[in-house]
This record gives sequence, structure tokens and C-alpha cells, in this order.
Amino acid sequence: MSRFVFYSNLLSSFHSHSPLRVFSHSLHRLIPNNNINVDDAVSSFHRMLTMRSTPSIVQFDKILGFLVKTKNHYTTAISLFHQLELNQVKPSIITLNTLINCYCHTRQMDFAFSILAKILKIGYQPDIITLNTLIKGLCLNRKVHEALHFHDHVVSHGFQLDPISYGTLINGLCKMGETRAAMKMLRQIDGKLVNVNVEMHNMIIDSLCKDKFVTEAYELYSEMIAKKISPSVVTFNALIYGFCIIGQLREAFGLFHEMISKNINPDAYTFNILVDALCKERNLKEVKILLAVMMREGVTPNVVTYNSLVDGYFLVNEVNKAKNLFYTLVRSGVALDVHSYNIMINGLCKSKMVDEAINLFKEMGSNNIIPDLMTYNPLIDGSCKSGRISYAWELVLEMQDNGQPANIFTYSSIIHALCKNHHVDKAIELVKKIKDQGIQPDMCTYNILLDGLCKGGQLKNARDVFKDLLIKGYSLDIRTYNIMINGLCREGLFEEVDALFSKMECNGVIPNAITYETIIRALFYKNENEKAKKLLREMITRGLLEK
Repeated sequence: MSRFVFYSNLLSSFHSHSPLRVFSHSLHRLIPNNNINVDDAVSSFHRMLTMRSTPSIVQFDKILGFLVKTKNHYTTAISLFHQLELNQVKPSIITLNTLINCYCHTRQMDFAFSILAKILKIGYQPDIITLNTLIKGLCLNRKVHEALHFHDHVVSHGFQLDPISYGTLINGLCKMGETRAAMKMLRQIDGKLVNVNVEMHNMIIDSLCKDKFVTEAYELYSEMIAKKISPSVVTFNALIYGFCIIGQLREAFGLFHEMISKNINPDAYTFNILVDALCKERNLKEVKILLAVMMREGVTPNVVTYNSLVDGYFLVNEVNKAKNLFYTLVRSGVALDVHSYNIMINGLCKSKMVDEAINLFKEMGSNNIIPDLMTYNPLIDGSCKSGRISYAWELVLEMQDNGQPANIFTYSSIIHALCKNHHVDKAIELVKKIKDQGIQPDMCTYNILLDGLCKGGQLKNARDVFKDLLIKGYSLDIRTYNIMINGLCREGLFEEVDALFSKMECNGVIPNAITYETIIRALFYKNENEKAKKLLREMITRGLLEK
């Protein structure tokens, strides 16, 4: 028998002896003194237990509620509850609801459900807070299907749930990636079990947009409007973000103007979405206009806004503007984060200003900003490309010491540097080593290795690696084929080139201008002029070269 069936039977048994009433308890104003700290609260709790006349359970509930709400001291609250039991102080429904909440947050769901059994055995009626806390606990612990199962048992025994219950379930489904199921639930409960609200719609719209199902999200928004449910800034932010990530900025700005026309004030997040999208589109002129609108609306740019703008300057190769803005922010005392430094380090490395990037990296430590993988990888890549492989290795070791294990992108930079410096054998050894560590090379890594082998005169080994990739079912891209074709052309192996050229089309990889140019150049070099001209005509026919 599952624990849900067992507790369901208890609920049923209780329901058969008592009229069904669902209570809502207000938990506000439980703390007598807002300046009290945790140690004082625990000391007060112990003092109350030692009094000749034990205070009301209400006083104990205030302290337990304070511990949970203020500092999230769940284990402390559980320990204090056990002391209540030892002193034979009868808990209230509020005490037990607080305890359920503690067990849910400490991932002890079996204990949480055992408190439900205790509530029923004592003779209390589980209230909406009891049921919602259990549902939320299951969702919090990624047991959404168990939460749905519990919901079915509760409803089948006549207990009435509320919008918070269904909002929690819908949110849980969305976070588990089951947006379709969340939408189905919304439609099933709409006007039947509860009145659906804007928050429920927002959860699903946000999830659909993040999964790039923006058209469906907009349809749900339209349904919401038709049902006279007023959208909020959260609704518009989700939709604007969705249209931005699929590159439909016109639609995103249309929604921005719509929200203003509905007297819904855009917040910093709204503006940041649009600023970031415009920066990624390299449209800095429109960004400046948007920033003016932002400030006119009384919304202050924050570190996220500035991060996007610095990144935008790097994207349009205005390095000095990026640097000036960043250092102006530093001097102005803006609380920059690790992402701010990552953008600068990445931009400087790509601009071949590795020394400045290294200096900035060193500044992070003095500013108590802990570097992450996105700090190290561009710095390692920049160091490798500027010939500082030994420094790159030092950074890899530092990463590991700081609990930031290197990934395939980290090692690909080093493999590329080794191949470029004619140390292909060392690159092969490194590939084997990282595979032994459980790090699987991706196609980018293999392309680097194939290119190194071909240019290093190890065509036979390149052939073997290429065949192995085909056998293992790797999705070979146009770059992989171009590398191999270039390697074969260098050796004048045109029969193999023809075979590979045919194979790539059979595998759904369409030759590009680089493919044709590589073969044509090699044919002309070998005085195979007619073949070269034939391919040149084919290249023009395919629209890869203007006549």
C-alpha cells in the first residue's frame, strides 16, 4: 500500500466521522518583536518550557514561525518541536503545519506525511495550509507526479483545494518541462474547480516562451484576455523575452507598446530583455533611445543593463567604449558581478588584448568576485591563441583547485594550440586522457584534431578518426568534410575526394563555397583544368559564386 493510499484512507475515515470544513489560518503577526534574533528566539522557547505555568501553544507557534520565515532554520524548528513533545505540550494545527513545512524543505517527505497522519489521529481537521504545504513540498522535491496523485486522493475525499494548490501544481509541471500537462490542467480546472488567475497563465506562458513555443504562448495570452483576466508585467515580460529569443524584435516591441497602452509599467527586467536583444542584434543606436525611455519612465539601469551594453560594444568592435563604460562603472561604485567581468575578459581576449584580460582577472580576486567556468574558458582560449600554453595549463590547475572542473571547451582550446604548434601527438594524448576522465570530446574537438592531423602529415590517422566518427554515428558537419577534403587535396588524392564529396551529399551535408574552392584550387594546381572548370560551373549553378 502506497503512503498516499494509506493517508487517503485516514482522510476518508476522518471525513466519515466529521463534517467537512476547510479552514484558512492567518499566520501573520506571529513574532512579538521584529528585532529578535535566532539565539534569542531559541532561548525564549527554552525559558517558556521551564515555566511553572506553561504558556499557550500560540506563543511557541510564534517562535517556530519566526525561525522558519526569517532565517529558514528548519532543522532548529524540528528540534524545538521534539522538545514540545517531550514536555507533553499539545501542538496546534499551526504547529503541525509549520513542522510539515520544515520536513518538506529538508527533503524529508515521509516525515512530512507522517505529520499528516498525526493531525488526523489527534482529531484535527487538515486545513488548506496543510494540503498546500504537502503539495508544494512534493513539487519542491521534484515529485510532481506524486503531488498529482495526492491531489486526486484529496479531491476524491471531498476536500476543496484553492488557486494556490493548483498554481503550485501547474508551476511544478512547468519546471519539470511538462508544459503541455500544465496547460491541460489549466483547462480542466477553469471555472469548474477554481477560477483560474493571471499567475497560473503566467507560469505556462513563461515556460512556453523559454521553450521557444512563442506562438502558443501568445495564443494563451489571447485566451486570457478573452476571459477578462488582466495581464501583469510578468505576462508581458515572458512574451517579450520569448519573441526576443526567436529574433522577432518587432513583435517584442509591439508588446512593449501594448503594455504601456494598458497602463502596465515596464520594470527593469522588461527593459533589460529589450536592451540585451538590441545589443545582440548590434543595434546600439536603438539601445540608446531605449535607455532614454527607460530613464524617462523612472526605471534605473542596473548591472544587468550595463552588462548587455558592454557586451554590445564588443560585438560591434567598439572596444574602447566597452572599456570606458566598464571602468566608469567601477569608479562609480556599481556592484559589478562575475558576469560583468566575464564579458570584459571574453571581449578583451577576442580582441587579442590578453594582457589586459589577465590583469582584470587578477582584479577579480581583490574585489572578492569568484571566477567561474565562463571566466576561465575565454582566458585559457586567449592565452592559447597568444602562445601562452604554459599559462593556460596553470589556469586549468587553478580551476580544479577552486572547484571549477575543466570541460571539453577548456581542453579544446589547448588541443587547438597543440595542433597549431605542431604537437599533434600531444594533442592525441590529451584527447585520450580526457576521455579516460569521462569528458567526451564533441565535434568541435574532433574537427580541431582532424585538421591538426591533416596539416601535420598524418592523413592516415585522420582517415581512421574520420571513419571511427562515422561508425559511432557522430553528426558530422560541413566543417568536418571540408577538413578531410582539404587534407586529401593536399595529397592529390582526387578519387577519394570525389568519393567523399558524393558521400557528404548522401549524408545530407550540402557542400558550401569553401568545399568547392578547396577542390577547384587543388585541381588547378595539379593542372586538372577541365575538372576544375566543371566544378566552377557547378558552383555558379548552385549560387555559391556570382558570374
